[in-house]
Amino acid sequence: MIKLASFLFLLLTFTVSGAATPSEYPDVDMTAVNVSEHVWYVKGKAGTATENEGFVSNAGFIITGDGVVVFDGLGTPALAAMMLQKIRKLTQEPIRKVIVSHYHADHVYGLQVFKQEGAEILAPARAIDYLNSDGASSRLEERRVSLSPWVNDKTELVAPDRYLKESEIFKMGNVEFTISMLGSAHSEGDLTLFVEPDRVLFSGDVIFDGRVPWLGDADTKNWLATLNAIKSSQPAAIIPGHGGLSSDPAALIKLTHDYLVFVREKMKAAVDDWVPFEDAYDEVDWEDYEYLPAFFEANRRNAYQVYLSLEQESLNRK
Repeated sequence: MIKLASFLFLLLTFTVSGAATPSEYPDVDMTAVNVSEHVWYVKGKAGTATENEGFVSNAGFIITGDGVVVFDGLGTPALAAMMLQKIRKLTQEPIRKVIVSHYHADHVYGLQVFKQEGAEILAPARAIDYLNSDGASSRLEERRVSLSPWVNDKTELVAPDRYLKESEIFKMGNVEFTISMLGSAHSEGDLTLFVEPDRVLFSGDVIFDGRVPWLGDADTKNWLATLNAIKSSQPAAIIPGHGGLSSDPAALIKLTHDYLVFVREKMKAAVDDWVPFEDAYDEVDWEDYEYLPAFFEANRRNAYQVYLSLEQESLNRK
C-alpha cells in the first residue's frame, strides 16, 4: 500500500510541476560532487540499467553565473528531479541548456524535467534515428515495467530542440564550452562536452569504467579512434558516462579500450576463419571481464554485435 500511494503521489507531482518532492525520490544515494570551480556531477552505481532504481549512469551540471548547463538527463524523471534539487541547493540560476551525449534510455528519460524548466535541449543529429526507431518505443514500454513506478505512463521521450551536425563552441557567463561531435561510436551519434576554463571533459558513454561496456549497435572501429583521441588530450578531469571521474585519460579509458580491442580481435579471427558465432564465443576465455558488473547481461550480445559488424567490414573491403 505504501508503494502504491507513493506511486500515485509521484504521478500527480510530475503532472503538476515536472518534479518530485524529496519524499518521493527513489531510495538511491545521489551526491553532487564538486569537480572544479564551475562543474559538478552525480555518479550512478555500476550495474545494469534496471538496477539501483535506474541510477546507473552519470550526469552533471555547470554553474556559469548566467545560467546552468546540464549534461545528460539520467534514466528516470524522478532521478532528474533529484539532480534538479541538488542544483537548486547550489544556485537559483535558470537551467538554460541540456547537452545530451547520446540517445539511450539511461541518459534521456529525465529530460522532461529540464524541459519543463525551460531548458533548450541539444543532441547529436543522429539521435533522430533512435527516436524514430521501433527500439525506442519498445524500450520505453519495457522500462515502464522494469523501472515502475519511476518510469511510467507520464514518462515521455523528449526530442531535442536542436540537432547538432557539427562541433561548436558557445559561451555562457564567463564559461566557454566546446561540444565535439564524434559521429557513430557507442551509439548512432555521440558527443562530448569540454568545459574550457575548468578543463573538464564530459565523455558520455564512449567511456565506461567499473562495468562491462554496452556495445548495442556501436561502431567499435570509430569508437576506438575516439578513445585514442581522448587519450592524447590533457584535461584536468574526465567524467565518463559510467564510473568515477579521473585526471588520467589513459587509465580511465583502459577498460573500455582493452575490452573493445579484445572483442574485436576474437570475433575478427572467427569471421576470418568462417567460425560460427556460437562456437567462436564459447572458445573465448572471458576471464578478464566476467567478474565485472553487467557481464552476464551484456557480453554475449556485445560479442554478437561485433561479430556481425566485422562480417560487414569484411564485405565492404571486397
